[in-house]
Amino acid sequence: MDFVIALLGATLRIFTPILLAALGETLIERAGILNLGIEGTMLLSAFSGFVVAQLSGSLWLGLSAALLTGILLCVFMGLLSVTLGLNQHVAGLGITLLASGLALFSFRILYGGSSTPPSLERSFAQLALFKGTALEPIFSQYGITYIALLLVPILGWLLMHTSFGLRLRSVGENPEAADIAGLNVYWVRYQALIVGGALMGLAGAYLSLAQLGAFTHGMVNGRGWVAIAIVIFGNWQPSKVFYGALLFGFLQALQLRLQAQGIPLPYEALLALPYIITIIILALAGRNASYPAALLKAYRREGA
Repeated sequence: MDFVIALLGATLRIFTPILLAALGETLIERAGILNLGIEGTMLLSAFSGFVVAQLSGSLWLGLSAALLTGILLCVFMGLLSVTLGLNQHVAGLGITLLASGLALFSFRILYGGSSTPPSLERSFAQLALFKGTALEPIFSQYGITYIALLLVPILGWLLMHTSFGLRLRSVGENPEAADIAGLNVYWVRYQALIVGGALMGLAGAYLSLAQLGAFTHGMVNGRGWVAIAIVIFGNWQPSKVFYGALLFGFLQALQLRLQAQGIPLPYEALLALPYIITIIILALAGRNASYPAALLKAYRREGA
């Protein structure tokens, strides 16, 4: 029983940044933009949040810096893909390379070649719910985790039951018709990028300011790419994206627990297990995925 409780608690901690990043990507893709810059955005957000928190002594200033970094990088993605109409694959990959390179270069400038990762004197503390019950170990989580859980129904409602969600979905399905109806396609897409970028920045901040309380080069470790896969698995619906992130978090927590238990399997096999299963599920779910019709398509007004 202790094994199961510890596993569930670890699942929630691991799936939090993936869920936040995937929710942000869901909004952006619903508007018709594929943002492959998510991996670099998370890393540079984690770094900027860490540096500002360490220099200022304020975790909240660090969190604000991470959010701002995520927003700025996604606005830059908008400049390339929305305003200039460049290929979204190339623009997104370029942002990942640029942001990752900036994080690594800046890290070396500020911290040199130290083999010990720099860490914060204090990081965000865990908040325990259901104190004194069997559920307490499961729900002893960081505040950002609870925010991520609340965002699932909020974003689901926002997309399906508000005028903002209708505009977003319209632009992602048929930007020409949305333009004729009087919508500013470019501004709606920028709005999606701003909100999505904030969520990606929050995902990066979670890693450096809460879960780890430190910064290392490989701390994102492919979570951005997994988030993109989970968006497809979830068919661009926040509730299903939640289940996809939860599944990956569970598998990741399971392989870590199995390693700790000394299961006689190669370390590499356990490490690859979550990714292999994610690929299999994605291959199965992707066959029936309902892609936004305007995804990857740059929009240009006639006569512009």
